[in-house]
Amino acid sequence: MSQMLPDPASSRLEELLRMAQAAAQDLDSTARERAEMLVEIAMGLQRRPKTLQHLTSAVDLYDQALALCPQEDELLRARITARKATALQAVPEQGTESLERARAAYEQSIPVLNKLGGPEEIAEAEMNLGLVLQHLAGCGRAAITESIGAYQRALRTFDRQRFPVEYAILQNNLATAFLSIPFADERAKIREALAVQCFEDALKVVTLIEHPVEYAMLQNNLGNALQYAPSSHPVENNLRALAAYDEALKVRSRANTPLEYANTLANKANCLWNLPDDPEQPEAGNRVNLQRARDHYEEAREIFMSHGELDKAHQVADALAQLVGELEHGSEPRHGH
Repeated sequence: MSQMLPDPASSRLEELLRMAQAAAQDLDSTARERAEMLVEIAMGLQRRPKTLQHLTSAVDLYDQALALCPQEDELLRARITARKATALQAVPEQGTESLERARAAYEQSIPVLNKLGGPEEIAEAEMNLGLVLQHLAGCGRAAITESIGAYQRALRTFDRQRFPVEYAILQNNLATAFLSIPFADERAKIREALAVQCFEDALKVVTLIEHPVEYAMLQNNLGNALQYAPSSHPVENNLRALAAYDEALKVRSRANTPLEYANTLANKANCLWNLPDDPEQPEAGNRVNLQRARDHYEEAREIFMSHGELDKAHQVADALAQLVGELEHGSEPRHGH
């Protein structure tokens, strides 16, 4: 009978937890020192979690650190609580329990950080709180305006000159928050314009060479905002969106980032579906662009299927079937896909 080999991730977790227990019981160290050692081990577990248990164990270690930390050490307690919140918000779950706990932890720690901490750690906590609130808003458990407020407070420190990457991520998050506000009147146009402005502001500080991942994310999201924004100039918006997707595809490739590449390819196909072949003569139709869109959909579907992203593969397959029908029977370009 073959012998089962130990799981490296499980063995490493057990080793780190043994180290944590030894640190917690080391009476030669002060309570503060023991708490700080537990935090270091928790952060190691959290940095590259192999399993859900890595994250839940990190949360437990932060709780142990808080139990050891002297009550009078307000700043350290706030820092540990904020670190615990980052672990909680990373826990994958169906409901919102961990996110609710993360929100409570940030709301407990931020007032103390405001009083005793440094500007960067305050801004980081506000940025993370904004993300938690944005996810909770999507589940009807918070107001999106709370998330926007947290991002704007973080921007007081994370400005474009000193913190270009953080600034760009905050602008991206603000834009997606604006786009999630359910207005159907004139305010919808305002929030769409604000979102586009946020993406464009972020792209003034990140570059293709120095920040390729952020650059591609922003270009992809800018393309989406332009494509779906209500506009009296839809063709112009779609041309701008197409250029943004092509910029994103300078970074995203099938070989290195297949799922991100497939997402952008599907977005580009959506855009081509609505774009006349000759913008100067829209009445001539868009058969060439429909054929390009078909090719992009087919490649995106294949990638999603091969990576087990079945929901996305089915969505792309549905769009592809509709588009093929238009190619076979002839149709006016449709809008608002």
